[in-house]
Amino acid sequence: MTNPGDLADHQATGPGDDSEVIARAIADAVERIADTWAAAPQDGPRLTATQLRALRALEMRPAANLTALAERLDIALPAASRLCNRLESAGLLARMTHPLSRREVELDLTSAGRHVMQEISARRVHALAAVVAEMKPAERGALRCGLAAFQQAARSEELRRRYGHFDAEG
Repeated sequence: MTNPGDLADHQATGPGDDSEVIARAIADAVERIADTWAAAPQDGPRLTATQLRALRALEMRPAANLTALAERLDIALPAASRLCNRLESAGLLARMTHPLSRREVELDLTSAGRHVMQEISARRVHALAAVVAEMKPAERGALRCGLAAFQQAARSEELRRRYGHFDAEG
């Protein structure tokens, strides 16, 4: 694991920064964030990481079908079906016939599913806020700027992967 001081020893100096050192520091931070994220207490049903990912995917894209959910989670269709069966049994997910195609089934969160996701999100934000509160104001500002830049770069990289090299203007 990279020591936080290690990154300071290799501070960014310009376009030739060592992206590998920074990537290792990000990887270590992601592990800490994931631990904090996962440790946030849950009330109600105990959910696996995959179940939480499925609920989150449906929260972000309601009325998805089983195929779309399986693709989003990168799991096989039978596994997605079993996952939905368990979430439906827990009262967190509902299957409905598509209004335009009776052969297609839409998946959506129930009100209980939405409530569970809101509760989990609030607990996770609270846990992360407790860690961020330990940082100095300047460090929090730097973190915010760094995360915004990282997200922008990740979106650009995703676009390049999806559509090949593209011109910033087109």
